[in-house]
Parts: sequence; structure tokens; C-alpha cells
Amino acid sequence: MGLRPTSFLLGLLGLLLGQVHMLRPSDVQVVAAIWDLDTAADSGRGDLKMQPWMEKRPPQVCMLASVLSDIIRHFNPSVLSPMCPPGKSAGPADGAQDLWAQARKLVRSMKENPQLDFQSDWKLINVFFSNASQCHLCPVAEQTSHVMDTMGKLTQTLDYLQQEVPKAFVNLVDLSEVLGLELSPQEETCGCTLETSSLSRAVMQWSYQETWKKLLASSKYNKQKSFAVVFQPIFSESDALTALEVPPRQDPASLALYLWNSMMESAGEKDQLVNAEEAEPLKCPTQEKPYLFTYRNSNYLPGLQLPTKTPEMREGAEVRCPDQDPSDSIPTSVHRLKPADIKVIGALGDSITAGNGAGSKPGDVLDVLTQYRGLSWSAGGDKNISKVTTLPNILREFNPALKGFSLGKGKENSAGAHFNQAVAGAKAEGLPAQARRLVDLMKNDTRINFQEDWKIITLFIGGNDLCSSCNDPDRYSPQNFTRNIGKALDILHAEVPRAFVNLVVMLEIIALRELYQEKRVNCPRLILKSLCPCVLKFDDNTTELATLIEVNRKYQEETHLLVESGRYDTKEDFTVVVQPFLENVAMPKTPEGLPDHSFFAPDCFHFSAKAHNQAASGLWNNMLEPINQKTSRHEFEIKSNLTCPDQAWPFLSTYKNLQNHGTWLPCMDRAPSPSLPTSVHALRPADVQVVAALGDSLTAGNGIATKPDDLLDVTTQYRGLSYSSGGDGSLHNVTTLPNILREFNPNLIGYAVGTGDANGTNAFLNQAVPGAKAEDLVDQAHALVQRMKADTRVDFQRDWKVITVLIGGTDLCDYCTDSKTYSAANFFEHLRKALDILHREVPRALVNLVDFMSPSVIREVFLKNPDKCPVQQARVLCNCVLSPRENSQEEARLAVITQAYQDSMRELVESGRYDTRDDFSVVLQPFFQNLRVPEQQDGRPDTSFFAPDCIHPNQKFHSQLSRALWANMLQPLGMKSNTLNLATVIPISCPTKDEPFLRTPRNSNYTYPKPAIKNWGSDFLCTEWSPSHSVPTSVHQLQPADIQVVAALGDALTTAVGARPSNSSDLFMSWRGLSWSIGGDGMLETHTTLPNILKMFNPQLKGFSTGTQAETAGLNAAAQGARARDMPAQARDLMELMKKSPDINLEKDWKLITLLIGSNDLCRYCEDPEAHSAQEYIRHIQQTLDIFYEELPRAFINVVQVMELTGLHQGHSGKCTMPLAAQSNCTCLRGSQENTPEMQMLKQLNWNFQSGVSKLAYQHRYLQREDFAIVVQPFFQHTLIPVNSRGDTDLTFFSDDCFYFSERGHAELAIALWNNMLEPVGNKATSNNFTYSRTKLKCPSPERPYLYTLRNSQLLPEEAKEPSTVLQWAVPVAAGLGLLVGAGVLIAWRAMRG
Repeated sequence: MGLRPTSFLLGLLGLLLGQVHMLRPSDVQVVAAIWDLDTAADSGRGDLKMQPWMEKRPPQVCMLASVLSDIIRHFNPSVLSPMCPPGKSAGPADGAQDLWAQARKLVRSMKENPQLDFQSDWKLINVFFSNASQCHLCPVAEQTSHVMDTMGKLTQTLDYLQQEVPKAFVNLVDLSEVLGLELSPQEETCGCTLETSSLSRAVMQWSYQETWKKLLASSKYNKQKSFAVVFQPIFSESDALTALEVPPRQDPASLALYLWNSMMESAGEKDQLVNAEEAEPLKCPTQEKPYLFTYRNSNYLPGLQLPTKTPEMREGAEVRCPDQDPSDSIPTSVHRLKPADIKVIGALGDSITAGNGAGSKPGDVLDVLTQYRGLSWSAGGDKNISKVTTLPNILREFNPALKGFSLGKGKENSAGAHFNQAVAGAKAEGLPAQARRLVDLMKNDTRINFQEDWKIITLFIGGNDLCSSCNDPDRYSPQNFTRNIGKALDILHAEVPRAFVNLVVMLEIIALRELYQEKRVNCPRLILKSLCPCVLKFDDNTTELATLIEVNRKYQEETHLLVESGRYDTKEDFTVVVQPFLENVAMPKTPEGLPDHSFFAPDCFHFSAKAHNQAASGLWNNMLEPINQKTSRHEFEIKSNLTCPDQAWPFLSTYKNLQNHGTWLPCMDRAPSPSLPTSVHALRPADVQVVAALGDSLTAGNGIATKPDDLLDVTTQYRGLSYSSGGDGSLHNVTTLPNILREFNPNLIGYAVGTGDANGTNAFLNQAVPGAKAEDLVDQAHALVQRMKADTRVDFQRDWKVITVLIGGTDLCDYCTDSKTYSAANFFEHLRKALDILHREVPRALVNLVDFMSPSVIREVFLKNPDKCPVQQARVLCNCVLSPRENSQEEARLAVITQAYQDSMRELVESGRYDTRDDFSVVLQPFFQNLRVPEQQDGRPDTSFFAPDCIHPNQKFHSQLSRALWANMLQPLGMKSNTLNLATVIPISCPTKDEPFLRTPRNSNYTYPKPAIKNWGSDFLCTEWSPSHSVPTSVHQLQPADIQVVAALGDALTTAVGARPSNSSDLFMSWRGLSWSIGGDGMLETHTTLPNILKMFNPQLKGFSTGTQAETAGLNAAAQGARARDMPAQARDLMELMKKSPDINLEKDWKLITLLIGSNDLCRYCEDPEAHSAQEYIRHIQQTLDIFYEELPRAFINVVQVMELTGLHQGHSGKCTMPLAAQSNCTCLRGSQENTPEMQMLKQLNWNFQSGVSKLAYQHRYLQREDFAIVVQPFFQHTLIPVNSRGDTDLTFFSDDCFYFSERGHAELAIALWNNMLEPVGNKATSNNFTYSRTKLKCPSPERPYLYTLRNSQLLPEEAKEPSTVLQWAVPVAAGLGLLVGAGVLIAWRAMRG
């Protein structure tokens, strides 16, 4: 073993000085042993029954010395063989003489051993003795007398060794508890009455050790430098082992190991306990303390040193409650019990409730055996509330005539114990006997009226069970623990009338390890380890410790399950309530961060008066807190105020009197329809037989019953408490939609119970999934339909079903990460698909579509309560809602998308899409639209309605949701409340005789309003709109705000012919100011065009068109009827316009030019194939691009692919004014049939136009300039025709004559072009989905702020592929692309649809 130089020098110095206090194991040269195992026995005390160990004790003692010698040999290989002189079989009378004789033989042998330098070598001498009569466990007076008597018999031997043996370390070893001695049953022990509890045994073991240490530390044997005597106790770890029981037998090897480990502990920290079943690991000297411990080098001072006193909290309290009166008449229900109604109090439990050490002075460890029952937190009545805070003293402020509390000191059978029948050292298995004794005492006490008086009984147990659990896991299993508690409660339930029972959940006793392991806190660790070995003896991070922690958790969990099963709520005058204030309690700390032992009795295990005071406050407050809102972590360090009963609800809280969670249903008429209705519009509440739900974590029930301080439990899905589908309990204590409906139809099915995920049996038809988004609803709908069809309890065709859907919150949480995926349009589509499944497959169903919770409310609650809400986890919990700064663009953007989601829900329902069957309807229930959270006194939102994450509603909130949903279901459309005020009491509505039905549009006589769309503008949600820091010189670093000029080439589409209705006979007016690519009328809020988008980035933009006149056309060079051959001329005209404009700096300004042409070329191809071939088309486009490339600096050219024309289909049912005009202006489409050679040729030409433009634009010739780029925008490649709710073409996208795009159509094209510009080459959208939304515009990101070019996309375009003859898109259409192609063509070309 390597030693540090300093350690080596210290060891050398110790050898030179000959100090026994610096003796290392490697310095020991010989190990010796002498013994007197009958020293303490007196004559006349009875014969000892010899165990096998006793019969051969001399060889065994010598073997023990031999093992010790072997251990020393690891440090000093030259250690000599152990020396063990033979003794005779001595009796009690001559044991001391025999020991002295052994000592003389030993000294003689040492002197005669030629291998031992008697004067210079260090000797380790072990003197073994025993006390067969276990007198060391007597009370302190007899114990001290016994020690002095034993010491007197050892003095002759110790004096001789001190006088004769130089350089000796003497272990004085008491083997009384490990020899396996047994007294004759008829014999006395040692003239004292021995306590049988584990507490008394542990305290007396400690006291015995302290007595020896005090005696030896101050004795003459520890005054010399070369001689020391140290007491080495070897105590047995046993579960309440008494003096009359046989101690577990130990083999010598194990005893030697324990003796060695004791030598490795300082004099004040010896806490080793022998366990016959377990082997302790060998301890090693440390580099800091490499020597054998003596009293001097342990810095041991006799007596436990009293710690510096910390300021004590005043143990009294004040009750300042305005209502301290009893009920007007004695209540008959335990659920209407006021504190002042209580007349009798009692308690069951262990030494905590018995009050052990509660009044002990600091340092007086022996006094911990005193039971201060008058100070007991749950049953003590000493003094009054101003001086001693206990539950009885609190209750006496409400009823001074309270009886049953304990007074003074004494055991459970003392006169002052009264109804505090707790037993020190008790375990759960002893509770039934305590309950039996308590009931008998109450029945026989003439001071109380057993039948009439209301009683409170508090039960607290479990610490001793857990402390013993590792030694007998079956006996102390969670199942047996709970079973024994149940037996006690069963006795009370069966025999005690008018009783409120507090079952206090055991604490996390694992916190005791902090106190034990912190060496800076002075505690009697031997007592701690003896009382609770299973908690303290295992190392951190071991399997054994993990098992113990799990058992602790199971004790707590099973306690809840026992009571919350409803087993003790079968009588109106009896209940058991779990009080969890100690469940997650932490070790109280001092300001320095150390465990605060002022909360503990001198043994550091039991409660001090200070802790009893806090426990009483915690219990009282728990009793008044509603179920599922009870604190489970009482803060002992904080002086807690005593809560007063709520003046509006002054009762002790029970599982059945949940004011906030239970509801009374006043409805008198609860009958179903005379015959089962066939119409959803005649559906009464009692007709509903099945309830189901879809949604996200809110509907799944995440965190509903989570305790306020248990953030991790928010992941638990409390489905049985979910507002729309939970069926736990009944309406009396749990308010949910199913529990309301069960009051009308007790045979209702489908509701969820308990906890678990959507796949579990508890979920039943609640198929909501935490984290679900709108895109997940389709899978949920399929799963729900499958479950209903497969479950034999559901008559799928005949039963009426109510299905509640709530979705959208999770989508908003991620909206800012991908605005396209979580756009309002996609939200609409996903929701539509899910509702379509229900509409298509589920007969007899009323679907509630519930609005989601406003993100602004979540933000306010979360961000204004940073001390209560996990603000550090905001990004993880709901990034896009919680992270934006106040009044930022991101926050404004969130508000816009939220409104867009809500509008899309309303649009979907009000489309009438789901009102086509008489047995099915979807009704929007808007109560969640305007949520009002009450404020606390400091003006902050009240978090008491939320789970610990401040996002999910708790049960208090869900109860209000249920009431609001029910009220909405009974309110006619047009009169539904769209506000939920959590602070108000929502009365439970009832169907009336005149209006007995759940309301639908039809039975409300309600007609949905037509959409009031004022304009086709868009909302600007981008937060990054600044220009580059300096004007870029590279087109590949061009940001939208850098663009200063816009221009366009093309045909009638770019001139915006027919964009608005015309009052004149001229049907071909050009509304250039509304043109998708170049129009600049108004602003983006009212008109969506590419320039209006760019003006949001750069308000000084130039070149856009306004109005209808040629004079205001700006740089719009497009002309109606133009073809590809006209593009070079338009390009030259455009160049001239820019060069002549005084507002344009041709060299420095960045220009954006959009080119779209080709529809006229396709339509005239059959007239002159050669002139309109793909080669000619590409040649003209190339000429145009060459002009710009050669003459125009700083330019970004959009080339938009011509749209696919050949899949045109009729879709407007002949509503256009000129149905044949389009055919006359597109001769190649006139009379053509699908799959004819002509049509196939036209398709090929269309494809060649598109692919040819792509190849041309990305030719090497256009890639040579740093300030010039051509980008193909392919959104027109596969265009989907817009359809309405009936599946017909939505003509609102087209002009009155169906030939051109309307302003709405232009807005869609502008959005598609802009989004294409922000998509990388190779990953651009090739179709456009015509669905209305103001929030479809994409935004540049801080990471990619540039318009995409081939180079900054870092992706080459794919090679053009041959087009498939099968259309892969839904309903392709071309409408008005520069020629008269519109709905007239659709009439002639109706074919297949998607």
C-alpha cells in the first residue's frame, strides 16, 4: 500500500515517540486474547444453559484472535502467531482470578517468545468478557452499578497489563449479546425490570456504551503514551430482542470482522451492529486517520456534547377564525361536520404519537424513553394553544369541552393517556389491538356519549415497519402493512358511530439518512442505527436501498388505495380521509444547509416539541384542504399559520363533500324519450347510452389529481376525472359530463376510470392521447370507431352516442417551429378528416366540438407566477406559447394563428357538412373561447386551478369545464355562452318541459351565417424583416427587405383581367393593382399580392401597379393574349421603363421580375404546331432571359412554370354567363376527349414547356454573374381545383364569367409564389391547395433569411422525368391563365375527380 510522504513521516514520528495514540495496524507485531465470559454473573442467579459456543469457548476465542491476526497480516506480513493462553472452566465466583491468571501466563509467554521484542514491539491484547444476565440493558442506575462492578473485577487484570506490558493497545470487548446464552425461564435476569421495546433496548445499549467510554476515557489506563484501553461494544441487531430471547449466534470470523471495524471507528462514532444474516465489508484505515482509535486521538470528551442552540420557534399558535361556532343542530352526516361539532378525540400509532422525547431537554438521550403524551401532535392536550400547538388544543378553541386528549407523561395504560392509545415501537400489525382497546375505552367512558358525540381519531404508523422491512420482507410487505391498517379501520368502521378518521400517510423516512450521515450534526448514531437499521445500514446507490425506497413508496401508495377505494364511505356518519402532509416532507435544514436537529428529540429519531407543533399545524390544515388539493409536503422550517374553515363551506374535507368538485343535480325530470329517438334533434340526456372523447392531454386528464408540489406526476393521465369522459366516483364528489349523464341514465357506458393511457382498459372510449395534434385525430377517430364496434356492451347501430372533441393547444405549442405544418389550413384539413370519419361511420351520434384554451391565458398564468410555475421548462412544455416576449411580434403572430384556428373550426361546422343526416350532428360548444382566471390578492392569476406545470387544468378546473360544457349542450345555438369565468359558480342547468333536448342547429331553429369575409388580405407574422446590414453584392445573399424594385411580364393573368366584377359591358378590364405578382393596391391586410408582401419588408418598394389604368401600371409589362413570342418585346419595353425612371437606380437597386407565359401557346398549338412547339417556346423564353442577363444588373428573375391545362373538368354546374367562350378561345381543347392522341400530345407539350423552362433557367450560361439569378417557381405544375363543401368547384376563386381568376384567386397565387421563393430549389411545392387562411404566408428564418437560388439551396434540380399518363393529383384545372380558359371549359371537360 502506498502512503503519502506526510503520512509516512507522521507514522515514523509516532514510532519514535512510542505513542499508542498514533499506532497503525502495520505497527502491531502480535495479537493476543484472554477471556472471562462469566465475569458478570453472581452466585445464586441460576445455572447457565450452555450453548455449543459456550462449550468450546476457549478455542473459539483463540480463533477470533487468529482472524484478527490475519487481518493485521495484510498491513504487517511479519506479525507473529496469535497468543491465547489456556484458561480453566471457571465459575462466576472465580472468573476474575482466572482472567488475572491468564494475563500472567500471557505476559510470561510474550517475554519468552524469541520472535517478539517485548520492550519495543506493539501488542494488541483483547480482553473478552460477557454478561450472561443482560444487566447492561437495565435502567441507568442499575446499569452504572453493573459497569462499576464489572470494572472492579477487571481492574486487577488491567492493572497488571498496564504495569507489566510496554507498548500495548487493549481492547475491552463485551460479547454479552452475541454468545447465544440463554437463561433458565424460572430465573431472574439481574434484579431489574427490562423493557421489551426496540427503543428501550437501543437507548440502553447506547447508555451502556457511554458509561464504559466515560469510565475508561478518564481512567488511569488512558493517561500513558504507550498504553491504552478502549471499550469495543459488539451489539446485536435484532427486532425488539429482549433479555429473555436467545441472541443470534455468531461465528468467530464474523465477530473478529465486527471487532476490527469497531477499532476503525472513532470513540464517539461506534455504531456497528452484528447481523447474523449479513456480512459487513472490511473497513480500512484512511490516509487522514491511519491509526487505531483511542479516546485521545478521537478527541472524545465524556458525555454527548450539546449543539449550539438555534433560535426556537414559539411552540404555541393562535386561532383567529371568524366562525368558531358549531352547527345549528348536531349534524347527522360526517360530510357536514364543522370543527366545533367535534366532542371527542383519540389517536392510534407508535412512539411519535405517544410523544417519546417530545419534552426532552437537548442532550438528554435517556429521557427519550419518556412518553410526553400531553405534547403529542395529534392527541396531546397539555396547557393550551398559546403555549402548545396540538390538534386537540386547536379544536379546543372551537369546543372547549373537547374530551379524550392525553395529558402529561406515561404509557398507553397510564391515567393521563385517555384516548391516545398509541404504543411506542408499534408496527401496523399491532394496530388492530390498539383499535380494539380504544373502542372499549370509549364505550366504557361515562364522560362521553358514545352514540351521539362526534369523534376525531388520528392514525399514524409505518416508520417501525419500514425500519424492519429488510430483515423480514414478507412480514413487512406493503400488502401486509395495508392489510393490518385495514383491520384496525374495519374495527372503527364497524363499531364507532359518528367518527372522522385521519389516516396520516407515513413520511419518506429515507430522509433520516441525511441526519445520520452528516458528521457535523451530533447525534447518537448507535441509537439511530439500532432503531432503523434497514434505512441506515446500506450504502448509497445500492440495490438494497433502492428496494427500501420502493417499499416506502408502496406503503404510501397502498395507503391511498385502501381509503380511496370507498371502503369506508358506506355510512353517512363515518369516513376515513387520507392526510398526506408528511408524504413528501424533506429534512428541515438550518440556514447553513445542515439537517436541523432542533426538530428532533435527543435521539435524532423522534420528534421534538418543535416538530410536534409543526405536525399539528400540517394535520389541521390538511383536514381543511379539499381532496386532491391537499399539500403533501409540509415545510417544517416555515412557521405555518393555522387555516380557518371556509366561511362559505366550513366543513372538514371528505371524499364526498367536495364543494369544488362535486355537484348537486336539481333536475326533477330525468326520464328518457317515450321511445328511442331516431333523430339527433330529438335527443334527450337520458337517451344517451354511450360517451366518448378525442383530443390531447387535457382530455386524457394529465395532472388533474396531481398534488401541487409534484411536477413529475403531471405525466399521469387521470382519465377518470376528465371533464368530458371521466367516470370516477359519482356526481356527488366528481363533476364530469359522464357523471352528469349517469344521473339521467345510470346504464351509461364508455366513460374512463382511474388512470392510464388510451390503450388501457380504464380508458374505454376516451381515446385522447397526450401531446396529440390535429393530425393525430384521424388515428384517434379510427381507434374509437373500432373500439365501439368491437365492444359487446355497445350496440353500435342502435345506441345514441355523445362524442366530445377538443384539439389545437399542442399544435399552437409547436406552430412557430413549422408554420406550414401547423398552419390554420392544415389544422382545418386534419379536423375535417377526423370528423368525416365519424360522420361516415358512426350512426346516432352528437359530436361536441370544443374550442381549445386560449394561449394568452396560459401565458398569463404561467409567466406571472414564476415562483409557482416551472418557467425554466417553458421551451419544453410549450415553446411557441410560453417563450415569446411580451408585446413582441411573436406574441402578435400567436394571437393571429389562434384566431385562425378558431375561425377554421367555426367555418368547418357552419359549412353544414355534418348536417346531412338526421342521426348525426356536430355542434360547436364555445364556452372555452373567453376564459377568465380569477386573480389573487397581489393581482396575479390564481394557480389553484392548474396542475403544477401551470398549463394543465386540475380537478377544480375540470369540474368547471364539465359544468360549462353541460350548460352549452343545453343552450340553443345563437345563445350559447362563449365565456367561462372560473371564479363563478356555474349552476347545473336542466332540460325543460318545452325544451327537453340536447341542442342542435335544427332544434334551435338556427341558420348558420354566411362567412363574413371582408377582403382577401393576409396577416403578416414575420419577425425578421430587416434588410441586410449593407446592400448585398451577391444575389445569393438577397433578403426580401433588400428588394427595391418589382416588375412583371406575362399575359392576362398578370394584368389581372376580371379580378373584380365589372359594371360595364367590358368584361375584360385589367385590375393591375390586384395582380398576384405586380399589384400594389392597398396593403397586405386587405389585398394579398407579391408587392404588398414585399412592402412589409421595404415600404419604399417601387415598380408595382395600382388601379386599372395604363398610366398606373408601373413596371407591369404584361399584355392580355400574349404568347411566348411576345416576351422579348415585353422585356425590352421593361428595360426602357426602368432606365427612364428617375426613381430607379439601375445599377444599384435590386430588382425582382416575375415571368409567367405559355397558356396561349398551348391553346394555339393545334393551329400551328411548328410555331407553338416546345422548341419555339423555349427559344423565346431564352431570348427574354438573355436580354435581362446582358443588360440588367442586380436582378432576381422568377420564372413561373405554366400550369397543367389538359386535366380540365367541368365543375360549376353551368352557372357561368358564357359557357362556350373558353372553348372558342382554346381551340386545342375544343371537343377533345380524355386519352385521345391529341390530348396525349397536348399533355406531352405541357410537360415539355415546364421541364424545358427548368433546364433553361439552370443552364451554366446564367450562373456566371454574382448579381443575377433565375429561379423556376413550380407551384403551378400540379394545381388542385378549389372545391366547396359539396365537392363542386368553388367559383369564388374565379371571375363572374368563370374565365379568369378573381381577387381571391390572385391572393392564392401570390401566397403560392411567395412561399415558393422561400423554399429551396429541389424542395419547392409543385401544387397549390386553394383553402382560405390569412396565415399561410411563410417567413424567412434567422438561419436562412435569403431568397432561395440554385447556389444557396446547395441542391441541383432533378433531371426532368417523363410525365405519367395517369394524373397523380386531385382535380387539376387551369383557369384564365392569360386566355379565356375558365369555367366554360369546365362545362365541356367534366371527367374524373381525384
